[in-house]
Amino acid sequence: MALLEIKDLVKRFDGRTVLNGVTFELNEGQTKVIMGPSGCGKSTLLRCLNRLLEPDGGQIFFRGEDVALPDTDIRQHRQRIGFVFQQFALYRHLTVLENITLGLRKLRRLSTAAADKKAAYQLERMEMGAHRLKYPAHLSVGQKQRVAIARALAMDPAVLFFDEPTSALDPLMSLEVAAVINQLRSENVTMLCVTHDVSLARHVTDRVIFLDDGQVKAEDSAEQLLTTHADPRIRQFFGQPAALK
Repeated sequence: MALLEIKDLVKRFDGRTVLNGVTFELNEGQTKVIMGPSGCGKSTLLRCLNRLLEPDGGQIFFRGEDVALPDTDIRQHRQRIGFVFQQFALYRHLTVLENITLGLRKLRRLSTAAADKKAAYQLERMEMGAHRLKYPAHLSVGQKQRVAIARALAMDPAVLFFDEPTSALDPLMSLEVAAVINQLRSENVTMLCVTHDVSLARHVTDRVIFLDDGQVKAEDSAEQLLTTHADPRIRQFFGQPAALK
């Protein structure tokens, strides 16, 4: 059974259809990347899947349960999804450690000692243990990214969502993010990543979903979409200059 199964998902804004019948699956331990032109609905899709946005139609099955239904416990559903936001969403007035322990204490009801221990483990995992008492303003962009990933992992999510993880990074930092995602992939962490970065996709997955005009136009490897797909618009997209050469 798929961890996530999306069927005919629809989302509209002010009469404009942004997602128009999106359908795909994500299995346990799998990493998939969602790509497509700007404005095609990539980030909107992620926000619909964890119900930050309400879909206007379709079904979202999480381990067989339709979590798009009105009676879904949205708070519980969101706790199963780790979300690494494009701008990281770290609290500026909290230290690195406090940013991670906040959710553990407030949502998971862990004691301070238990939350600190769990946070310390994830920070070491992300090679950020030495920075635990720093504030976000004292971190580089790449370090903030690692803290955001550690915070998401600390909640023991069933799946990790990345929204444009390299958009604010230079090519060297982008390579570091790719290395982190591949590390998690080797540990069978289930991930769904929205990105415009063709080289990131080539580095971290062999399954790319191409979204355009609110629809899934193709799903294949980045190389196949680049070289053999019949749609010239798709080949052109995947032939763009890449940042991670």
